[in-house]
Amino acid sequence: MTAFLTARLLTLFPVLFGVSVVVFLLIHLIPGNALQMFLGTQVDMTPAQMEELRRLFGVNKPLTLQYLDWITRVLHGDLGVSLRTSRAVLPDILARLPVSAELALLALLIALAIALPVGIASALGRGTAADAAIRIAGLVGLSIPNFWLATMLLLFFGNVLPIASVGIYIGFFRNPLGNLAVMALPAFSLGVVLAAVIMRFVRSSLLEVLGREYVRTARAKGLGERVVIGRHALRNALIPVITVVGFQAGYLLGGTVVIEEVFALPGMGRLALNAISQRDYPVVQGVVLIIACLFVLTNICVDLLYAYVDPRVRYG
Repeated sequence: MTAFLTARLLTLFPVLFGVSVVVFLLIHLIPGNALQMFLGTQVDMTPAQMEELRRLFGVNKPLTLQYLDWITRVLHGDLGVSLRTSRAVLPDILARLPVSAELALLALLIALAIALPVGIASALGRGTAADAAIRIAGLVGLSIPNFWLATMLLLFFGNVLPIASVGIYIGFFRNPLGNLAVMALPAFSLGVVLAAVIMRFVRSSLLEVLGREYVRTARAKGLGERVVIGRHALRNALIPVITVVGFQAGYLLGGTVVIEEVFALPGMGRLALNAISQRDYPVVQGVVLIIACLFVLTNICVDLLYAYVDPRVRYG
């Protein structure tokens, strides 16, 4: 296990290096540069002043040197300075990261609370009317964009049942119940769509495992159905489900962008969305890099879970 964990952590560096290159190039391939966005319509500057600004912004260097300067600062914990606020990027991201992380975690918990029992019930009742209804509901859930669902929930609970609030965020440690009340609708908007994805994998994986010989052997030994399902079938069926949940947990951080904007939550996703609209490139680069780091770390955690879910899995 230690050797596997070390090897996986070592793979983190080339992955993040590749991500940093892609992020940097994509930002700098956009027409215009940071200096032009900073100046806007102000053009009454002498060539000497323009050259000085180009030097200050670092756009007077070749693209390779600009990347080396940026990645060197990143390795020292400096993600640059916002072009709009003139504040350091990293503290702003870290201040908003807990909101996005809490939203993603709550959405994942809601998705699992719905998907696991519903997927198991659908697999055990294969071919019944309940199974057909669950599968249709799953297709509907996959077809609904989470931003549309968030908007409908906001309109319903904000007008018909005025219990939803927009633009008001309460910290969890300041008021846990108030925080959960504010985060309930955003998390539900993300979690319901994700539940449809996980439910389908739970159903298909459990159906496959139920047809295996060791499940039939367990039943032939006289074990109760609950023991057969819980100890023998479900635990093995969770292996592909964990993979899906791991990937979706990483994608949830990116999916919070629109939901945070709909509910006006002060999270990392809303910070990125505002930075994109304002062409604040250092903030966009920083947010994408942080999300990429969290995505890779999430996948490492998923790999480690395999050994605990399935005792047959051993890493050397």
